[in-house]
Amino acid sequence: MATAKGYVFVAFGVMVALLVLAPFFVYPIFLMKALCFALFACAFNLLIGYVGLLSFGHAAFLGSAGYACAHAAKVWSWPPELAIVFGAAVAAALGVATGALAIRSRGIYFANVTLAFAQMIYFFSVQAKFTGGEDGIQAVPRGTLLGVLDLQNTHTMYFAVLAIFLLGFLVVYRAIHSPFGQVLKAIRENEPRAVSLGYRAERYKLLAFVLSAALSGLAGATKDIVFQLASLTDVHWTMSGEVVLMTLLGGLGTVFGPVVGAFVMIGLEHYLTQIGAWLTIVQGAIFVVCVLTFRRGVVGELSRILRKPL
Repeated sequence: MATAKGYVFVAFGVMVALLVLAPFFVYPIFLMKALCFALFACAFNLLIGYVGLLSFGHAAFLGSAGYACAHAAKVWSWPPELAIVFGAAVAAALGVATGALAIRSRGIYFANVTLAFAQMIYFFSVQAKFTGGEDGIQAVPRGTLLGVLDLQNTHTMYFAVLAIFLLGFLVVYRAIHSPFGQVLKAIRENEPRAVSLGYRAERYKLLAFVLSAALSGLAGATKDIVFQLASLTDVHWTMSGEVVLMTLLGGLGTVFGPVVGAFVMIGLEHYLTQIGAWLTIVQGAIFVVCVLTFRRGVVGELSRILRKPL
Protein backbone atom coordinates (compact mmCIF):
# COMPACT_ATOMS: atom_id res chain seq x y z
CA MET A 1 0.00 0.00 0.00
CA ALA A 2 2.84 2.35 0.86
CA THR A 3 4.40 1.66 -2.53
CA ALA A 4 1.15 2.52 -4.28
CA LYS A 5 0.88 5.79 -2.35
CA GLY A 6 4.50 6.59 -3.09
CA TYR A 7 3.85 6.06 -6.79
CA VAL A 8 0.95 8.53 -6.65
CA PHE A 9 3.09 11.08 -4.78
CA VAL A 10 5.78 10.81 -7.46
CA ALA A 11 3.17 11.34 -10.18
CA PHE A 12 1.82 14.34 -8.27
CA GLY A 13 5.30 15.82 -7.93
CA VAL A 14 5.93 15.41 -11.67
CA MET A 15 2.58 17.06 -12.44
CA VAL A 16 3.32 20.03 -10.17
CA ALA A 17 6.81 20.47 -11.63
CA LEU A 18 5.46 20.47 -15.19
CA LEU A 19 2.72 22.94 -14.33
CA VAL A 20 5.17 25.30 -12.60
CA LEU A 21 7.46 25.34 -15.64
CA ALA A 22 4.70 25.32 -18.27
CA PRO A 23 3.84 29.07 -18.43
CA PHE A 24 7.41 29.87 -19.50
CA PHE A 25 7.01 27.71 -22.60
CA VAL A 26 3.25 27.57 -23.32
CA TYR A 27 0.61 30.31 -23.69
CA PRO A 28 -0.47 31.01 -20.05
CA ILE A 29 -4.11 31.83 -20.90
CA PHE A 30 -4.50 28.39 -22.51
CA LEU A 31 -2.95 26.77 -19.43
CA MET A 32 -5.26 28.67 -17.07
CA LYS A 33 -8.32 27.59 -19.03
CA ALA A 34 -7.10 23.98 -18.97
CA LEU A 35 -6.48 24.14 -15.20
CA CYS A 36 -9.99 25.47 -14.55
CA PHE A 37 -11.54 22.69 -16.59
CA ALA A 38 -9.21 20.14 -14.99
CA LEU A 39 -10.59 21.14 -11.59
CA PHE A 40 -14.12 20.95 -13.01
CA ALA A 41 -13.44 17.44 -14.34
CA CYS A 42 -11.93 16.33 -11.01
CA ALA A 43 -15.07 17.54 -9.22
CA PHE A 44 -17.27 15.68 -11.68
CA ASN A 45 -15.14 12.53 -11.39
CA LEU A 46 -15.62 12.55 -7.62
CA LEU A 47 -19.34 12.08 -8.22
CA ILE A 48 -19.41 9.64 -11.13
CA GLY A 49 -16.15 7.78 -10.54
CA TYR A 50 -16.45 7.18 -6.81
CA VAL A 51 -20.19 7.35 -6.11
CA GLY A 52 -21.52 6.11 -9.45
CA LEU A 53 -23.85 9.09 -9.98
CA LEU A 54 -23.96 10.40 -13.56
CA SER A 55 -24.90 14.08 -13.56
CA PHE A 56 -25.88 15.80 -16.80
CA GLY A 57 -26.29 19.13 -15.07
CA HIS A 58 -22.88 20.07 -13.69
CA ALA A 59 -22.71 23.06 -16.02
CA ALA A 60 -25.27 24.70 -13.71
CA PHE A 61 -22.73 24.82 -10.88
CA LEU A 62 -19.88 25.97 -13.11
CA GLY A 63 -21.94 28.76 -14.69
CA SER A 64 -23.92 29.94 -11.68
CA ALA A 65 -20.74 30.33 -9.65
CA GLY A 66 -19.23 32.29 -12.54
CA TYR A 67 -22.16 34.70 -12.63
CA ALA A 68 -22.13 35.13 -8.85
CA CYS A 69 -18.38 35.75 -8.81
CA ALA A 70 -18.50 38.18 -11.75
CA HIS A 71 -21.39 40.13 -10.22
CA ALA A 72 -19.67 40.35 -6.84
CA ALA A 73 -16.37 41.48 -8.38
CA LYS A 74 -17.82 44.00 -10.83
CA VAL A 75 -20.95 45.40 -9.18
CA TRP A 76 -20.14 44.97 -5.50
CA SER A 77 -16.39 45.62 -5.99
CA TRP A 78 -15.40 42.61 -3.92
CA PRO A 79 -11.75 41.50 -3.99
CA PRO A 80 -11.13 38.44 -6.20
CA GLU A 81 -10.61 35.98 -3.33
CA LEU A 82 -13.98 36.85 -1.75
CA ALA A 83 -15.74 36.84 -5.13
CA ILE A 84 -14.38 33.36 -5.92
CA VAL A 85 -15.37 32.01 -2.50
CA PHE A 86 -18.83 33.56 -2.93
CA GLY A 87 -19.21 31.86 -6.30
CA ALA A 88 -18.24 28.49 -4.83
CA ALA A 89 -20.68 29.02 -1.94
CA VAL A 90 -23.52 29.77 -4.37
CA ALA A 91 -22.71 26.56 -6.28
CA ALA A 92 -22.66 24.60 -3.02
CA ALA A 93 -26.07 26.01 -2.04
CA LEU A 94 -27.47 25.01 -5.42
CA GLY A 95 -25.89 21.61 -4.91
CA VAL A 96 -27.79 21.18 -1.65
CA ALA A 97 -31.09 22.13 -3.31
CA THR A 98 -30.53 19.93 -6.36
CA GLY A 99 -28.95 17.01 -4.55
CA ALA A 100 -31.72 16.78 -1.97
CA LEU A 101 -34.13 16.02 -4.82
CA ALA A 102 -31.86 14.20 -7.28
CA ILE A 103 -30.30 11.58 -4.98
CA ARG A 104 -33.73 10.07 -4.33
CA SER A 105 -33.62 8.74 -7.89
CA ARG A 106 -31.09 6.47 -9.57
CA GLY A 107 -29.50 5.81 -12.95
CA ILE A 108 -30.98 7.62 -15.91
CA TYR A 109 -33.62 9.21 -13.68
CA PHE A 110 -30.91 10.89 -11.61
CA ALA A 111 -29.25 12.13 -14.81
CA ASN A 112 -32.58 13.52 -16.08
CA VAL A 113 -33.29 15.37 -12.83
CA THR A 114 -29.88 17.06 -12.90
CA LEU A 115 -30.29 17.93 -16.60
CA ALA A 116 -33.72 19.45 -15.94
CA PHE A 117 -32.29 21.55 -13.12
CA ALA A 118 -29.43 22.72 -15.31
CA GLN A 119 -31.87 23.78 -18.02
CA MET A 120 -33.81 25.79 -15.43
CA ILE A 121 -30.60 27.60 -14.48
CA TYR A 122 -29.84 28.22 -18.16
CA PHE A 123 -33.21 29.81 -18.91
CA PHE A 124 -33.00 31.82 -15.70
CA SER A 125 -29.60 33.12 -16.83
CA VAL A 126 -31.07 34.14 -20.18
CA GLN A 127 -33.89 36.14 -18.58
CA ALA A 128 -32.31 37.59 -15.43
CA LYS A 129 -31.12 41.20 -15.66
CA PHE A 130 -28.02 40.85 -13.49
CA THR A 131 -26.57 38.15 -15.79
CA GLY A 132 -26.66 40.41 -18.86
CA GLY A 133 -28.60 37.83 -20.91
CA GLU A 134 -26.82 36.87 -24.12
CA ASP A 135 -24.17 39.56 -23.55
CA GLY A 136 -23.15 38.13 -20.19
CA ILE A 137 -21.18 40.07 -17.58
CA GLN A 138 -18.21 41.61 -19.32
CA ALA A 139 -15.09 43.48 -18.17
CA VAL A 140 -14.96 41.70 -14.82
CA PRO A 141 -12.05 43.22 -12.87
CA ARG A 142 -9.31 40.83 -11.81
CA GLY A 143 -8.33 43.05 -8.91
CA THR A 144 -5.58 42.38 -6.39
CA LEU A 145 -5.39 39.04 -4.63
CA LEU A 146 -5.13 39.36 -0.84
CA GLY A 147 -4.40 43.04 -1.39
CA VAL A 148 -0.86 42.21 -2.57
CA LEU A 149 -0.77 40.25 -5.84
CA ASP A 150 -1.79 42.17 -8.95
CA LEU A 151 -3.76 39.71 -11.06
CA GLN A 152 -3.44 41.90 -14.16
CA ASN A 153 -0.02 40.36 -14.50
CA THR A 154 -0.52 37.18 -16.54
CA HIS A 155 2.05 35.06 -14.71
CA THR A 156 0.78 36.17 -11.31
CA MET A 157 -2.72 35.22 -12.41
CA TYR A 158 -1.45 31.86 -13.64
CA PHE A 159 0.19 30.88 -10.36
CA ALA A 160 -2.92 31.98 -8.45
CA VAL A 161 -5.01 29.69 -10.67
CA LEU A 162 -2.46 26.89 -10.23
CA ALA A 163 -2.70 27.25 -6.44
CA ILE A 164 -6.51 27.06 -6.59
CA PHE A 165 -6.35 23.99 -8.84
CA LEU A 166 -3.88 22.20 -6.57
CA LEU A 167 -6.02 23.01 -3.53
CA GLY A 168 -9.10 21.56 -5.22
CA PHE A 169 -7.15 18.54 -6.49
CA LEU A 170 -5.85 17.76 -2.99
CA VAL A 171 -9.35 18.13 -1.52
CA VAL A 172 -10.64 15.54 -3.99
CA TYR A 173 -7.66 13.25 -3.34
CA ARG A 174 -8.13 13.48 0.42
CA ALA A 175 -11.87 12.86 0.10
CA ILE A 176 -11.51 9.65 -1.91
CA HIS A 177 -8.72 8.28 0.30
CA SER A 178 -10.49 8.94 3.59
CA PRO A 179 -13.03 6.79 5.46
CA PHE A 180 -15.66 8.99 3.80
CA GLY A 181 -14.32 7.99 0.39
CA GLN A 182 -14.31 4.31 1.31
CA VAL A 183 -17.98 4.53 2.20
CA LEU A 184 -18.69 6.24 -1.14
CA LYS A 185 -16.98 3.36 -2.96
CA ALA A 186 -18.98 0.85 -0.94
CA ILE A 187 -22.20 2.62 -1.91
CA ARG A 188 -21.12 2.59 -5.56
CA GLU A 189 -20.37 -1.13 -5.50
CA ASN A 190 -23.33 -2.34 -3.44
CA GLU A 191 -25.63 0.26 -1.90
CA PRO A 192 -28.02 -2.19 -0.15
CA ARG A 193 -25.05 -3.85 1.58
CA ALA A 194 -23.68 -0.45 2.68
CA VAL A 195 -27.10 0.42 4.11
CA SER A 196 -27.28 -2.93 5.90
CA LEU A 197 -23.96 -2.11 7.58
CA GLY A 198 -25.52 1.02 9.07
CA TYR A 199 -24.40 3.72 6.66
CA ARG A 200 -26.97 6.32 5.62
CA ALA A 201 -26.36 6.17 1.88
CA GLU A 202 -28.47 9.21 0.98
CA ARG A 203 -26.56 11.41 3.42
CA TYR A 204 -23.19 10.31 2.01
CA LYS A 205 -24.37 10.79 -1.57
CA LEU A 206 -25.69 14.26 -0.75
CA LEU A 207 -22.38 15.26 0.87
CA ALA A 208 -20.47 14.04 -2.18
CA PHE A 209 -22.87 15.88 -4.49
CA VAL A 210 -22.48 19.15 -2.59
CA LEU A 211 -18.68 18.83 -2.47
CA SER A 212 -18.62 18.17 -6.21
CA ALA A 213 -20.89 21.18 -6.83
CA ALA A 214 -18.73 23.46 -4.66
CA LEU A 215 -15.51 22.46 -6.45
CA SER A 216 -17.22 22.90 -9.82
CA GLY A 217 -18.24 26.37 -8.66
CA LEU A 218 -14.68 27.09 -7.58
CA ALA A 219 -13.54 26.21 -11.11
CA GLY A 220 -16.25 28.35 -12.72
CA ALA A 221 -15.59 31.39 -10.53
CA THR A 222 -11.83 31.18 -11.15
CA LYS A 223 -12.39 30.84 -14.89
CA ASP A 224 -14.51 33.99 -14.99
CA ILE A 225 -11.86 36.00 -13.15
CA VAL A 226 -9.25 34.76 -15.63
CA PHE A 227 -11.25 35.64 -18.74
CA GLN A 228 -13.07 38.60 -17.12
CA LEU A 229 -16.34 37.31 -18.57
CA ALA A 230 -19.37 35.35 -17.40
CA SER A 231 -21.44 34.03 -20.28
CA LEU A 232 -24.20 31.58 -21.19
CA THR A 233 -21.62 29.14 -22.55
CA ASP A 234 -20.80 27.90 -19.06
CA VAL A 235 -24.44 27.11 -18.17
CA HIS A 236 -25.34 25.48 -21.48
CA TRP A 237 -26.04 21.73 -21.48
CA THR A 238 -23.15 21.12 -23.89
CA MET A 239 -20.74 22.09 -21.11
CA SER A 240 -22.10 19.22 -19.02
CA GLY A 241 -21.44 16.93 -21.98
CA GLU A 242 -17.87 18.19 -22.35
CA VAL A 243 -16.95 17.40 -18.77
CA VAL A 244 -18.32 13.87 -19.21
CA LEU A 245 -16.07 13.44 -22.26
CA MET A 246 -13.04 14.84 -20.42
CA THR A 247 -13.52 12.41 -17.56
CA LEU A 248 -14.08 9.37 -19.77
CA LEU A 249 -11.15 10.23 -22.01
CA GLY A 250 -8.75 10.67 -19.10
CA GLY A 251 -9.97 7.75 -17.04
CA LEU A 252 -13.10 7.32 -14.96
CA GLY A 253 -12.40 6.74 -11.28
CA THR A 254 -8.70 7.63 -11.52
CA VAL A 255 -6.93 10.43 -9.67
CA PHE A 256 -5.07 12.02 -12.59
CA GLY A 257 -7.40 10.97 -15.42
CA PRO A 258 -9.68 14.04 -15.36
CA VAL A 259 -6.63 16.33 -15.48
CA VAL A 260 -5.23 14.57 -18.56
CA GLY A 261 -8.66 14.48 -20.21
CA ALA A 262 -9.22 18.19 -19.61
CA PHE A 263 -5.84 19.16 -21.04
CA VAL A 264 -6.41 16.98 -24.12
CA MET A 265 -9.87 18.42 -24.80
CA ILE A 266 -8.90 22.03 -24.19
CA GLY A 267 -5.76 21.50 -26.27
CA LEU A 268 -7.87 20.26 -29.18
CA GLU A 269 -10.19 23.27 -28.88
CA HIS A 270 -7.24 25.64 -28.72
CA TYR A 271 -5.16 24.27 -31.58
CA LEU A 272 -7.99 23.15 -33.89
CA THR A 273 -10.21 26.23 -33.73
CA GLN A 274 -9.52 26.94 -37.40
CA ILE A 275 -11.54 23.89 -38.46
CA GLY A 276 -14.71 25.42 -37.03
CA ALA A 277 -17.71 23.10 -36.65
CA TRP A 278 -15.55 20.11 -37.58
CA LEU A 279 -14.08 20.31 -34.07
CA THR A 280 -17.26 18.71 -32.69
CA ILE A 281 -16.86 15.83 -35.16
CA VAL A 282 -13.24 15.36 -34.10
CA GLN A 283 -14.29 15.26 -30.44
CA GLY A 284 -16.99 12.73 -31.26
CA ALA A 285 -14.50 10.56 -33.14
CA ILE A 286 -12.12 10.65 -30.16
CA PHE A 287 -14.95 9.58 -27.88
CA VAL A 288 -15.81 6.64 -30.15
CA VAL A 289 -12.17 5.54 -30.34
CA CYS A 290 -11.84 5.85 -26.57
CA VAL A 291 -14.90 3.68 -25.95
CA LEU A 292 -13.86 1.03 -28.47
CA THR A 293 -10.14 0.77 -27.73
CA PHE A 294 -9.37 1.87 -24.18
CA ARG A 295 -12.50 1.98 -22.07
CA ARG A 296 -10.55 2.80 -18.94
CA GLY A 297 -9.33 6.04 -20.50
CA VAL A 298 -5.75 7.17 -21.05
CA VAL A 299 -4.69 7.12 -17.39
CA GLY A 300 -6.81 4.06 -16.64
CA GLU A 301 -5.03 2.03 -19.32
CA LEU A 302 -1.64 3.35 -18.21
CA SER A 303 -2.45 2.37 -14.65
CA ARG A 304 -3.44 -1.13 -15.80
CA ILE A 305 -0.21 -1.57 -17.77
CA LEU A 306 1.98 -0.33 -14.93
CA ARG A 307 -0.21 -2.10 -12.38
CA LYS A 308 -0.09 1.00 -10.24
CA PRO A 309 -3.01 3.21 -9.19
CA LEU A 310 -2.93 6.64 -10.80
